[in-house]
Amino acid sequence: MAATRIMTVHPNRELGAAQTVKAVIDYVKNPAKTNGGLFISAFGCDPDIAAEDFMFSRDEYIFSTGREQGDNEILAYHVRQSFVPGEITDADAVNKLGYQLAMELTGGNNSFIVCTHTDKPHWHNHIIICAVNLDCDRKFRNGFMSFKRVQEISDRISAENICTLLRTRS
Repeated sequence: MAATRIMTVHPNRELGAAQTVKAVIDYVKNPAKTNGGLFISAFGCDPDIAAEDFMFSRDEYIFSTGREQGDNEILAYHVRQSFVPGEITDADAVNKLGYQLAMELTGGNNSFIVCTHTDKPHWHNHIIICAVNLDCDRKFRNGFMSFKRVQEISDRISAENICTLLRTRS
């Protein structure tokens, strides 16, 4: 089963909110790590301009709700899902597992981008979830035990899909 972690993305004081989100997304989309961008998928946003899409949603949220949190603002969530080397040998399947994880975690209410890194023996997904929902009126709730929920969803999805992958190889 994959190891998971969920982290918050806050504005970097030197970079500002927009550049912080852009830097994170640029890192996870790195063509050298994603086989030339082949293993990138997204929901509710265009992968080529995901940072701009996320910031547009943030600006709409602030405009419509009047809520601004300054330095404590959460711009996005960064989920990492890392597989044991050789556990899954199809990078497209790894990306699909990350997409399923993000979809279930967000309930399809938030845009996200999934980038599968294949440059290391332990293939892994970086999932960046926009903190603001698609309606721009609420934010994603990362409760106290979210890390446990992320792990449980990942484990269940991985178990279901690994069984399917093994059956199709036979």
